[in-house]
Amino acid sequence: MKKIIVLLFLVIPMSLSSQNIDIDLLKAIHTPEPIPSDDFFKVASNSYIYVITGVPATMAIVGLIEHDDELLRNAAVVTAGTLLDVGITYAFKYTVKRDRPFETYPDDIVNKSGHLLETDPSFPSGHTSTTFATATALSLEYPKWYVIVPSYAYAGTVAYSRMHLGVHYPSDVLAGALIGSGCAYRSHVVNKKLNSRPGK
Repeated sequence: MKKIIVLLFLVIPMSLSSQNIDIDLLKAIHTPEPIPSDDFFKVASNSYIYVITGVPATMAIVGLIEHDDELLRNAAVVTAGTLLDVGITYAFKYTVKRDRPFETYPDDIVNKSGHLLETDPSFPSGHTSTTFATATALSLEYPKWYVIVPSYAYAGTVAYSRMHLGVHYPSDVLAGALIGSGCAYRSHVVNKKLNSRPGK
């Protein structure tokens, strides 16, 4: 987690001082005019809340039905990582207070998300951080390729969608991925320590 924090404090000044690089990368990804892939990325972006809440909820329900303590514990680990991520992400958002790219560059970037209320600060990306928190938590608790690959493919798609839709800079997305992954890893480590105590 300390390494993640160090990386973040490197990313923050880089993202603010290298605004030209950030916006140039975003312009290479984002197209202001409507294109066929917009609808797909809107769906991907909007689905995140159902995934980050539905995955641990489903794990908990199945764990209760099957009396599976390990599954219940893993549901708690996924939830804890996500909650930690949300707290840290919003602390950064309202500390850095970076404007959204469509606010700073209205002639080049259009908010294509379909939401008029993309009004919270831009840095870091909350959609990205929470989906990476979920993907990392699942990958650590179930280190199988058929869990890891789809988990990160989904998180990566959501992250890309935030740039495609013009609501985040690349550095917002990078920071979100680092925060989410770091919080999930911290939750995983704490869970392992708790379960390795004598008497467990």
